[in-house]
Amino acid sequence: MALLTDGAIASIEELSGHDTQLLNVATVEGIDVTRKLALAQEELCVEVAGLLGRLNAPPAIHQVVVTPPLKLWHIFRTLEMVYRDAYNSQLNDRYAGKRDEYHEMVKWAYDQVIRGGLGIAADAVERAATPAPQASAGGLAEGVYFVAIAWTNAAGEEGGSSAPAMIGVSSSSFAVQTAAPPNVKGWNVYSGTSPAAMTMQNELTLGPGQTWVQPDTLTTTGRPAGSGQAPTYRLAVPRTIQRG
Repeated sequence: MALLTDGAIASIEELSGHDTQLLNVATVEGIDVTRKLALAQEELCVEVAGLLGRLNAPPAIHQVVVTPPLKLWHIFRTLEMVYRDAYNSQLNDRYAGKRDEYHEMVKWAYDQVIRGGLGIAADAVERAATPAPQASAGGLAEGVYFVAIAWTNAAGEEGGSSAPAMIGVSSSSFAVQTAAPPNVKGWNVYSGTSPAAMTMQNELTLGPGQTWVQPDTLTTTGRPAGSGQAPTYRLAVPRTIQRG
C-alpha cells in the first residue's frame, strides 16, 4: 500500500471503473479529471491532518497508509467534484443526480475510514526516487530496459517502488545507485524489458551507498515491484461531521 504522501492515490482508469461515463462527460464538459484527482487528494490530506490534529501526540501525516477505504474516499470525492462541475456548467439534472450519489458515497467511504481507523506505518518508507541507470561493463542482451527501485527500513519493510527509468544497452550492462532518507536501511532493484514485466533482480537487499550492476542475465523469476507498506497498526480517530 502506498503512503498518503507518496503521490497520486487513484488513477483515471480506476475512476472509470466506478463510472463508465466519466471520460465522455469530462470531454463534453471540458473537465480536467487529472486536476480533479489532485484537488480531491489535497482536500483529503487537509481532512486527514485535521483528524490527526485532534489526537494527543499524533503520528505525522507522511505515516498514513492508503488503505482501501481511504482510496475509495478519494475516488468518490473526485467523482463528486467532476459531476459538481458538470452540473454547474449545464444545470443538467442527470449531473445533479450523479453529484448527489457520489456525495453520499463520499460520506459512506469516510465512515468506513473512521470505523476501521487510519492505517499507520510506524517507520514509514516513502516512495523511492526514480533511479538514473548508467552504462556499465557487461554482456547484457542488446535492447531497452526499464529499471525501478524500492527502499526498505530497518525491519525490511519496503516502500512504494519508484517510477521506472529507461536505458538502452548495447555490448554493455547498466549500473544503479540511489541516495535515500536517513531511515532507509536498504533497497531493491526491479528490471525488465517493459514497465509491466519488471521483477526483482537482487537476491539480498542492497545496502545504502552500494551500487547495483545488472548481471548479464536478466532474472524473470523474481517478485514484481510492490505498491508499498502495509499498516503497522490502525489508529482510532474521533468522528467529525463531514461537510454537506
